[in-house]
Amino acid sequence: MELRTASAVIGFAESLETGAAKFYEAAAAGFADLAGCFRDFAKENGKNVQAIKRAYYSVISDALETGFSFQNLTSEPYALQTVFPESAGAAEILKIAIVNETRIQSFYRQAAECSETLMADLPRVFKRIANNREKRMSRLQERLDATGGSR
Repeated sequence: MELRTASAVIGFAESLETGAAKFYEAAAAGFADLAGCFRDFAKENGKNVQAIKRAYYSVISDALETGFSFQNLTSEPYALQTVFPESAGAAEILKIAIVNETRIQSFYRQAAECSETLMADLPRVFKRIANNREKRMSRLQERLDATGGSR
């Protein structure tokens, strides 16, 4: 799906955050040793949605919405894996989470780049969330390394 308007980008960002949160909630239910970390991530995803919406609604107007479109931004490269096999072990769950986080981070970086020349607040939020994803990926990689798994 092509993401051309700010509202389409915001809606897609919300779907990424919601999908990732559902993944983390489901994984938390099945893996007690990862539950705290995953529940924290799911809660943070909700906060990300609120931060994006706050930035968006504070700067957007009808004139801006109709006069601006994102170029070369589509949803396909950022599809998340939000379900996992019941037989999946902790290492497999962590690998899926790392891939998902990488895709979400890539989306936010691309969306920030596409909107940087028009707005200040929204790209700033996108960049902050992308940078926070780096910390998540480090935490997930540490957990994966502790399980004996690898990238």
